[in-house]
Amino acid sequence: RLRLVESGGGTVQAGESLTLSCVASDSAYITQYQMAWFRQVPGQEREGVASMWKAEADKQYSDSAKGRFTISRDRTRTTLYLQMRDLQPDDTARYICAAGGLGLSELSYGFWGQGIQVTVSS
Repeated sequence: RLRLVESGGGTVQAGESLTLSCVASDSAYITQYQMAWFRQVPGQEREGVASMWKAEADKQYSDSAKGRFTISRDRTRTTLYLQMRDLQPDDTARYICAAGGLGLSELSYGFWGQGIQVTVSS
């Protein structure tokens, strides 16, 4: 079964940057599919942050991510990144990598990582 493993989370001050990574265990499989980042705060619904497949034109961002976050994949398309800048306390959440879905539609994704915590202090 495909495994997704996130890394790069942590605690930062407001205004700082952080880059998350997500590595997929099956490189032959994952290159065919979209990957995405979601985030979740305890007690709230999971929110789609950014998604992409192959090209720049495929990228989608939530309103809160536009202009501050950048999603990318490495050349093999097996590692997904989320560069986050100008982080704010509202960005505090568990960030979760997903694969095999469409855009920012949570229900369409079949593979999920465990997630990694990002905490932004004011």
